[in-house]
Order: sequence, then structure tokens, then C-alpha cells
Amino acid sequence: MALVALLGGALAGLSLGLLGVGSSILIVPLLVYGMHLAPHRAIGTSALAATASGLWSLAIHARAGTVRWREGGTYALASVLGAASGARLGRATDSHLLLALLGALMVLIAGLMVRGTLRRGAPGPAAPAQPSGARLAALAAAGFGIGSLAGLVGVGGGFLTVPALAFVAGLPLLSAVGSSLMSVSAVAATTAVSYASAHLVDWPMAGLLVAGGMLGGYAGVRLARVLGARKRALTVLFSAVVAAAGLYMMVHSLR
Repeated sequence: MALVALLGGALAGLSLGLLGVGSSILIVPLLVYGMHLAPHRAIGTSALAATASGLWSLAIHARAGTVRWREGGTYALASVLGAASGARLGRATDSHLLLALLGALMVLIAGLMVRGTLRRGAPGPAAPAQPSGARLAALAAAGFGIGSLAGLVGVGGGFLTVPALAFVAGLPLLSAVGSSLMSVSAVAATTAVSYASAHLVDWPMAGLLVAGGMLGGYAGVRLARVLGARKRALTVLFSAVVAAAGLYMMVHSLR
């Protein structure tokens, strides 16, 4: 069981470092179906592990110069405010229908990203050196809305954060991935605190997931730097992960 937890954390960290997504989406099913944790306890434990993995990957991306602090910070602050309210509601809500709708949105976003890449050969427009006030306001609005959903269903929200930073802020995909980790870590931390206050965190399991996540996160960031020169490949890979996770959430929730 410990080995499975370590490997699961490593896989989630790899996805988080490479694409900025996937930590909670991968860990929660592992904890529920593989470790037989209760769903709410799995969400709290996953959020704690995602916080540590996200901060670790953020530090590595920052050293590589792929973090845009102003845009990422604006989005992260707004997402935390949304996640705080969403997490309180999520502890007492059956979110099957919401997960199904969220999965459908993920599939739609993945399709739009691939379509845009095939048309332009790049994931989005070049980001300005100094973002405008209107652009930052749009980022804050998107962050609050996505943060509320992320806190409600107990995920970091990276699958929506990366596209938001890429298209609303106009960041290159690699910078969007690095900058998204600010929000992913902050939202996961907010969710973890909320669930920990209700004694819904398995601390030993979280420690194993964090250890594996750090190893996987380092490998993921290194791989992201290699693929950064191949924007189409990175965009298609990201879109495939988003679509696969969305389809899984839809099918599982509707069942």
C-alpha cells in the first residue's frame, strides 16, 4: 500500500510539473478505489498532497524562469477567495452532477485548445510585457469562478487555470503551466485547511503522496522544459490529459 501511494504521488507530481494539472484528479480516485478511503477524506488528503507538490513544482519552474508572477498572483488571490467558500459547501454537498458538468466543460476546453493550435500553430497570443488593468480584472473574475468550482469538488483547478492564463492573459503555454502552480497550490492549501479542520485528512498517507510527488514533480518540470520548444506537442499533450480526465469524470459521475 505504501508503494502504491508513492507511485501514485509520483505520477501525480509528474503530471503537475509537466502540465500544471492532474494532481487531485489522479490522487482522489487512487485513494477512494485503491486505498478505500471515504470520498471526503480522500479529497482532504489529496488537497494536502497537492499543496506540497504544487509548491515544489512552482519553485522549480521559478528557477527556470517560466513563472509570470503578476498575472499568476492576481489569478491565485482571486481563486483562493473562491475556493474558501467552495470548500465549505463541498464538505456537505453531493457533487456528482457538478462533476459531470465540469467534465463536459473540460472536454470542450480541450477541443478548443487543439483547434486553436492547429489554426495558429501556437497555444495563444503573445503576452504583453505589462498586462492591462482590464486583462488583470478578467483574470481575477476567472480565478474567483474557477476557484469556487475547484474548492467545491476538491481539485486544484489546474485543468481550467492553464487555459485561462493562456487565453485570458495571453501567456505562452509553458509560462501558463508555471504560473498556474501559484493558484493550484493556493487553492489546494485552502481546501486542505478546510478539510483538516473537520478531521478529514489521512496524514500518513499524505506524507507518502508528498514524497512521491516531489520526485515526480522534478521529472515533470524537466520534461516540460524539453517540450517547451515544441508548443504544439505540449498543447496537444495537455489537451489529451484534460479530455481524458473530463471523460472519466463524466462517465463515473453519471454512473
